[in-house]
Amino acid sequence: MKLTGVEIRTVEVPLVAPFRTSFGTETVRRALLVRAVTDDAEGWGECGAGTGPFYSSEYTEAAADVLERVLVPMVAQVEHLDAHRVAPALQSVRGHRMAKAALETAILDADLRGRGVSFAHALGAVRDRVPCGVSVGITESIPALLDVVEGYLADGYLRIKLKIEPGWDVEPVRAVRERFGDVLLQVDANTAYRRGHTRHLAQLDDFDLLLLEQPLPEDDLLGHAELARSVRTPICLDESIVSARAAADAITLGACSIVNIKPGRVGGYLEARRIHDVASAHGIPVWCGGMLETGLGRAANLALAALPGFTLPGDTSASERYYATDLTEPFVLEDGHLSVPTGPGLGVSPLPDVLDEVTVDRTWIPL
Repeated sequence: MKLTGVEIRTVEVPLVAPFRTSFGTETVRRALLVRAVTDDAEGWGECGAGTGPFYSSEYTEAAADVLERVLVPMVAQVEHLDAHRVAPALQSVRGHRMAKAALETAILDADLRGRGVSFAHALGAVRDRVPCGVSVGITESIPALLDVVEGYLADGYLRIKLKIEPGWDVEPVRAVRERFGDVLLQVDANTAYRRGHTRHLAQLDDFDLLLLEQPLPEDDLLGHAELARSVRTPICLDESIVSARAAADAITLGACSIVNIKPGRVGGYLEARRIHDVASAHGIPVWCGGMLETGLGRAANLALAALPGFTLPGDTSASERYYATDLTEPFVLEDGHLSVPTGPGLGVSPLPDVLDEVTVDRTWIPL
């Protein structure tokens, strides 16, 4: 496969409602898209970075810069290019996993479209639809939270995830559990707590949660291992898992018993599949996290979530959860599930008129 050019495009897509976590509130998804053009096809990748370096050190403008200045020129020098050669070619570049993932995904998508192979088939999917959960941000009050959860359960979501932070944890969780009974429920702290919060977090054991996600800083594996020994709620890691090796280390240390796999965070879908394989070999369940993806990223996530080790509902919500108008044809929830695209590559493409309307910047790099 020979690249003829790469386009880096920034889009701004309004969210249907503000989404608040422990590190901030988003009202617009400012996303970076990568389009890889080859002699035979074109492919798309979506960068998971946010508008600021809060979830991780990456952010949209930095991703665009490193792609244009460093990553695309390096990949352009690779002979006999395919997606499996992207990560080795970029190995000397430290960090920037989300930017690398977007470029690798675009190249993989172009390759698969050219060969008529679906993303799901290439990754090893075993299901044609996946169960879906929904991530609920921090609200202004517990009554407002209960209204939001009630709406998502009425929509058919099979699992509820509550964002928490110090001061917004035990009582909101208690209220949801008391109001909605035995609904599948989990919480996500996005690194908001410290080792001294162990006794406080142990109060969550009363609510029969599926998991407590990333309570401590991403570099505190020992703290997570100590916490896991002190609470009954299973500990799940997100930000800490940046590679298959990191996953193996965390599992060996006892820092987690569940892993959230976000392809952008780990450098792409090929590394995400390796993490799935490592976890499966250790008997550790995994699920697919979300980064407010548009339909492009959602299509790829659904393909990943259809692998056999993904035994928990992920954050692969329907398009309308975040966007009044998605960049692709909308993904619609049916009986709590979303269908895995079966067409070549991602199986979806951006709607040209919608894409042009939300584009705020674009750069074409001829090769």
